[in-house]
Amino acid sequence: MLIRTMSFRAMAGLLGAAIATGAIVAAGPQQSSAASSTDLSQYYNQPADWAPCLPGQGEDPDEWKQMECADLVVPMNYRRPSDGNLAIAVSRIRAKSPAKRQGILMINPGGPGGDGLDWPLRLKDRAAATGFDLIGFDPRGVGRSTSLQCESPDGERVELSRPTDAQFAAIEAQARADEERCRRTAGGIRKFVNTPNTARDMDVIRAVLGEQRINYYGISYGTYLGAVYGTMFPARLNRSVLDSSVNPDWVWHRQFQQQSVAATQNVHIWAQWVAARNKRYGFGTTEAKVIARVETISRRVRTRPVDVPDDQGGSQTFDQTGWDQLLGSANDVQHWDVLADLAVKVKAATQSKPTALSKDAGRALYVVLDRVKDTEDGVFPTVTCEAAWPTDLSYYERQMRLFRTKYPYGNGAMAAAPTNCTFRTFTPPETLPTLKRSGYPVGLVVQAELDTQTQYQGGPAMATRLGDNLITVRDSGTHGQYGVTPCVTKKVDDYLLKGVLPGSRVTCTGRRPAVPDDDDDAPVAPQTLTLEQRAR
Repeated sequence: MLIRTMSFRAMAGLLGAAIATGAIVAAGPQQSSAASSTDLSQYYNQPADWAPCLPGQGEDPDEWKQMECADLVVPMNYRRPSDGNLAIAVSRIRAKSPAKRQGILMINPGGPGGDGLDWPLRLKDRAAATGFDLIGFDPRGVGRSTSLQCESPDGERVELSRPTDAQFAAIEAQARADEERCRRTAGGIRKFVNTPNTARDMDVIRAVLGEQRINYYGISYGTYLGAVYGTMFPARLNRSVLDSSVNPDWVWHRQFQQQSVAATQNVHIWAQWVAARNKRYGFGTTEAKVIARVETISRRVRTRPVDVPDDQGGSQTFDQTGWDQLLGSANDVQHWDVLADLAVKVKAATQSKPTALSKDAGRALYVVLDRVKDTEDGVFPTVTCEAAWPTDLSYYERQMRLFRTKYPYGNGAMAAAPTNCTFRTFTPPETLPTLKRSGYPVGLVVQAELDTQTQYQGGPAMATRLGDNLITVRDSGTHGQYGVTPCVTKKVDDYLLKGVLPGSRVTCTGRRPAVPDDDDDAPVAPQTLTLEQRAR
């Protein structure tokens, strides 16, 4: 996933294939304008010492033993390997049907900074597992690979969806401090943790596995990584699936801005659905009336926050930022009814004394907001700095004023705020490659129309840039569609296993809640589950 991370009080709204033909041999590094001519044979020709994967804390030992793992060695700096080496943790589940084996499927779940070692377990029951060895890996800086850590911040972070002008200075100071913490603790590895070097690591993995080419499945940031790999090593990539794609023209500053734009667009679409069910929710009969009611609640919780009970007998405060983030979950189309019911509960709480939610509603609220988890590592605030960010603070202040008014939902103005990258303290060792597809087959891009982490426009933009085919998923904002939407899963499996492309532009459909609108004569079905159960 591709997200800017936040606390519970202000949770974020972002950034996961080839059939080998001919003899399977360990091929050395392909020469290209993006690849170094330095002798890397010791890395490409190293043996892999495979053993059953050891589970980490809280992981199922029996499940992890289904995979085998190995640690590979890669240079920190591909242009000067003498600078030192890094370890890359790799996992594998062999193809279920050896007679039908077609090569490897390498997987990246996004982030940047997402752990990929367990992903073969996640895909082992899908059709692709019959014909491909499933290959997961923790990218450089992540998890069991040589890790990159930034010092954790002290105290509560300033994360406000609609900050006042007076609060801008605290947001800017926080971003500057974030970068300083990374500068102090990330060490010499930091400037070499970037997308091109991770793509080079992938090519080392390919060669060590004895494969001429790879198949690739990437989600979110992993779509950009896959496109970079194909640009740098086109002869080493065959089939590729880019699921929930980054926009190639938005790396990285604008990509995060668009998360609040997408969240706000989704709230308006959800408002249309709620307006058609005014008898049930009482928020108004038009989109404009629903949005007006939403903003009335926003003003109330700004001045009189609502108490949300927790399971420890205490409570947390639910304020305007929390409200905006709750509405940012409108990308989850299947749970529009849960969001609407929660909105009704919050509305009632703002009109009561004391202002508090019931335990059931409070638990449902925690479930919805906890779908995006806080993370703390050094990879996200490093890789997202590989492209230059604006450094003029007055620019960010203008953008925050715009976003707090026009795009307040989800991250709101924080999507337009400065980050640590605004104050970047290192110089990237290379510029990012211009993405292109030249030398490998047509791939698939999959994009959901209500995705907030990678806004829909990124899918068509990536498909156009690479000349790939696009699967659009209507009525869905799920981030990562393969294995979730049956229509998508079937088309991806046919492509990976049979080489069958869908049309150049095809559509699949998600699912809306089975709640009749006001013009439907069907009775409203009684709810047999609690609000918390329905939120899960």
